[in-house]
Amino acid sequence: MKYTPFIRGALSAVMFSMLAASPALAEKIRLGVTSGPHAQIAEAIAPIAKAKGLEIEIVEFSDGAMIDPATNDGDLDANGFQHTPYLNQQNKDRGLNLVAVGGNTVLLPMAGYSHKFKALADLPEGAQITIPNDPSNAGRALKLLEKSGVLKLTPGVTFNATELDIVENPKKVKIIPMETAQLARSLEDVDFSVITSHFALSAGLVPSRDAILIENQLSDYFCLIAVAEKNKDAPWVQTLIESYKSPEVKAFIEQKFDGNIIAGW
Repeated sequence: MKYTPFIRGALSAVMFSMLAASPALAEKIRLGVTSGPHAQIAEAIAPIAKAKGLEIEIVEFSDGAMIDPATNDGDLDANGFQHTPYLNQQNKDRGLNLVAVGGNTVLLPMAGYSHKFKALADLPEGAQITIPNDPSNAGRALKLLEKSGVLKLTPGVTFNATELDIVENPKKVKIIPMETAQLARSLEDVDFSVITSHFALSAGLVPSRDAILIENQLSDYFCLIAVAEKNKDAPWVQTLIESYKSPEVKAFIEQKFDGNIIAGW
């Protein structure tokens, strides 16, 4: 009996050590993503984060426009689905206070598709072309069309280009802005559509196989992790970044998406 205090002390030390190392004490966050590739990537991140002591509840949205306001209001702790121009536009238009953390995550190249033609040169005069209707991706699509020679824009215009910036349109193509999630469906009715890889892949289109026009990998449209500014220095933010930008997640992206989504680290 005289050894009981020692035994209890030893057991207490062991229990403390186990608890200190246990992910059962993990902090929990809610991560907002759009359904499809971003959600699949989040599923790959979650177990890595859990091993580091951070539990991630993945919250999927079919409408990406809802994610930033939910993050700003605290319903989500972070999100991972957008690029810098989109985030900047959301902050400006909606009066949000979100910031990017951790640098580039992934690039989902924008590409052009057609069910009717095999090359841009085949587009007829007056061809109908659908593009995203959100300002940042609309400008991105127009810049891609300019780079391919379909049209020319006002010199110096950037991601915020609109149809009003078209200064040369040799084939008199008709630009039709449309809800991003509907672009792939529009291919049944129009001549050409410019779609981000996220929505293309979700619709069964494979950029490397099906696209007749594709953005290069030097794009300014790499995605990011966004949080409310008040949370940018929270300890869990660094854990989330490290988990996302891990060798395991990079290998998952390369294997799962076969070069159609590019890891930025």
